[in-house]
Amino acid sequence: MQPTDRPTEPRLPEQRSRPADRDILREVLRDQTERGQTKSDIVIQSVQKLLRRGAIANLSKMLGRMHPADIAKAVTHLSSPKEKREIFELVRGGKRGQVLSELDGESIQQVLADLLHSDIAWLLKELGPDDVAHILGFLPEERSKEVLALMKTEDSTEVADILRYPKDTAGAIMTTEFFSLPEDATAQEAIRRLQQATDAEMVFYIYVTDKDDRLVGVLSLRQLLTVPPTTPLKHIMTREAMSVSIDMDQEEVARQVANYNLLAIPVVERDGTLVGIITVDDVVDVIREEATEDMLKMAGAIEEDTGSKSSSIASAKLRLPWLFTNLVGSLLSGAILWYFRYTVQEVVAIVSFIPVIAAMGGNVGLQSSTLIIRGLATGSVELTHVWPVFFREAKIGMVMGLACGVTLTLVAWVLHQGFLGMVVGVSLIITFFVSTSMATIMPIFLKRMGVDPAVAAGPFVTTANDITGISIYLTLATLFLEYLR
Repeated sequence: MQPTDRPTEPRLPEQRSRPADRDILREVLRDQTERGQTKSDIVIQSVQKLLRRGAIANLSKMLGRMHPADIAKAVTHLSSPKEKREIFELVRGGKRGQVLSELDGESIQQVLADLLHSDIAWLLKELGPDDVAHILGFLPEERSKEVLALMKTEDSTEVADILRYPKDTAGAIMTTEFFSLPEDATAQEAIRRLQQATDAEMVFYIYVTDKDDRLVGVLSLRQLLTVPPTTPLKHIMTREAMSVSIDMDQEEVARQVANYNLLAIPVVERDGTLVGIITVDDVVDVIREEATEDMLKMAGAIEEDTGSKSSSIASAKLRLPWLFTNLVGSLLSGAILWYFRYTVQEVVAIVSFIPVIAAMGGNVGLQSSTLIIRGLATGSVELTHVWPVFFREAKIGMVMGLACGVTLTLVAWVLHQGFLGMVVGVSLIITFFVSTSMATIMPIFLKRMGVDPAVAAGPFVTTANDITGISIYLTLATLFLEYLR
């Protein structure tokens, strides 16, 4: 008989489970929930806390229970590449590839920095060609080619086909793993083929093609199940299949999916040949990327300027043009003040309201331009319906101008007595009207000129409206100077 009590193997220091480590996640969950923090914040803080304490065994168990997207978010928020690699190495099995597909470009480069090409190829073997292309797109070209050479010929060919399309186009974000059938196939055959389809990305719709693989129709699974088994697909399919061209901008693709409430949209060549599909999860990523890009542009920056992705000199070069816009605008404002110096000398109280007029005009213009840019991006504002949008914003500007103008008139009258309050109030009303009008027209004009309207916001609109507001105010003060003395 073998002894029932075997000697216990010594545990490594990092594997010893301390009571405090066992309860870390529970403590953090309880404390942070009471503070109103989100699940994502709690998970990130838990991972960071376990990593700092060296509780590797507990951290590994925690990662095993987490969704790949949550792990990726935690990795992204770690401060150093070394910590990111430590967490990534603790992820087990096929989940590592899924985590990799959820990471941003910088983190992908960092966690793969020390891995062999063969290891990277192994990580990518369970991912779809679109996810593989996304990951390899962040690696140096030579390294991507080495990894592709180690993959199966069929898989590497599909990935290479996706990589050859320009970034931010439908071809670059599509997957080539889709389900399609010839138009002469029967409903019974379609169901049998569906049961055998293990490689398809997501079978939301069945795409129907002719003998030349051109897209001719689409049908839903419900349509397939409600007809006799011998019915040919061409008799039940919807012929007006919504599709996008392979070179269409990804933002326009996302807009079409949103407008028509689609779960997936087919991608076709110029001759109508079906080459891939774009699923709704990829569209969500596109919407997030485009929104981030627009916000950065409005602030006078680009994505490479965030975090540690570029040097201080490079970041300064990216931001300087926008600061120079403000600098030129400020110099023009100063020139306007110098031009009206005699008016200011006559009635010094005028100076009290110059900052108010400039700030309010700039802010109301920025509000209008932001709404217009968002409308142009989402399709709620069309270039063919410019004037209704313009008149609406102008009316809004007048309403807000009256409300703020009356308030400012009363304040000016209390502080300085006399006619100055009337000049200040009227100036603010006119400034609001002009600012909202300019901020509405500018993005639309740039859109017509083929320029991204996001560049019209931020410093540009604010500076232009500052100058306009000061000019209106001092011009009215000069005209009514006799009543202000």
